[in-house]
Amino acid sequence: MKIGFIGHGYVGLVTASVFADLGNTVYVAGRTKEKIEKLKKGISPFYEPGLDEMVKRNVNAGRIKFTLDISEVVKSSKIIFICVGTPPKETGEADLSSVFKVAEDIGKSLDHYAVIVTKSTVPVGTNRKVAEILRKNLKPGVSFDIASCPEFLREGTAISDTTSPDRIVIGSDSSKARDLLLDLHKAIPGHRITSTIETAEMIKYASNSLLATKISFANAMSFLCDAVHADVEAVLDGMGLDKRLGRQFLYPGVGFGGSCFPKDVKALVAIAREHGYDFELLRAVNHINTYAKKKFVDTIIEKLGGVKGKTIGIWGLSFKANTDDMREASSIDIINGLLEKGAKIKAFDPIATETAKKVLPEKVQFCSSPTEAAKDVDGLALITEWNEFKQIDLSEVKKVMKGNFIFDGRNIYDPEKVKALGFNYKGIGRE
Repeated sequence: MKIGFIGHGYVGLVTASVFADLGNTVYVAGRTKEKIEKLKKGISPFYEPGLDEMVKRNVNAGRIKFTLDISEVVKSSKIIFICVGTPPKETGEADLSSVFKVAEDIGKSLDHYAVIVTKSTVPVGTNRKVAEILRKNLKPGVSFDIASCPEFLREGTAISDTTSPDRIVIGSDSSKARDLLLDLHKAIPGHRITSTIETAEMIKYASNSLLATKISFANAMSFLCDAVHADVEAVLDGMGLDKRLGRQFLYPGVGFGGSCFPKDVKALVAIAREHGYDFELLRAVNHINTYAKKKFVDTIIEKLGGVKGKTIGIWGLSFKANTDDMREASSIDIINGLLEKGAKIKAFDPIATETAKKVLPEKVQFCSSPTEAAKDVDGLALITEWNEFKQIDLSEVKKVMKGNFIFDGRNIYDPEKVKALGFNYKGIGRE
């Protein structure tokens, strides 16, 4: 099948590459010449495990084509996916300007029947507005259908999430559109959910907001465990054994970040407000997430007796492991909070350093290894749970440190083993 994608970010590029790998002819349009030229050579504009190889394989096979010309994609494709960003406004509402501009461009170029699918995360009602824009710009006699097919991929595991999803959600009023999308996805496993457009739009927001809620609940429990001297990991293990609850996403830490959870929680709060409901629960989720980062900074300051003039080593900068994405990364607020109190910062990340340099202050010293970032520091703070940090020989790390404090922002270490090496250990909700 010939299909098109407008946008080559995480969602667009990964999904397009997977469908090309399944034998489809895929057209991808973007707006940045430099990125498109790199993609034509099989080079991804961001880090995602396995993606460069998949893109290059399909470029060489002629199954995926990149262009700056949206009309080329539109005129060549039976199904067209809108995969552009919907960043939050100051109000928390999703900025849909890119989605609507793409809809206008598609309408002006479309010369045959096609299914226009919004894969970007958008508020309820957006697809109906896309349809209105398409109708205003279409040539006479050209028909189309719209559909919502939200993505559920995670950065760092995006390819496997796309090839082996738990479910595929297809929302449309048109049986023809549904059948075409079901046929396109036939080689991909997972439960099929066909629904109205509005239901499909809401499923994505509800899913991400509940996952964020579980993380914030775990963090709230860690605050309380600190106060009563309980071990939050043991508490959450005990909870997780209840089959009604499970342990997934009950992970205390320094807060969630990335391009999805913070944006989608705020957007759902805004959607609720627009419809007369105060979503207090999700407002609390956001508050807890912000407080988790502040509490981590406060703990470092307290344990070190102030940080003015002291050096803190930072391990991990990206918002999660296996990605170079710095959007809403907890490291940004934590590092800025420490700098404001007079600390000096040495930082290391296996992948995200170049991206981090664009968003962190120039006074941050970026290092080429974990050991270099730990050398002569008064305290070491782990922020991102890269496997490299899980396997490192901490006894060797301790030899190069000035102080002996480890602040484990993701609870990846066994407190007793770390303390046995001579460290002062402080995790999230446990010591």
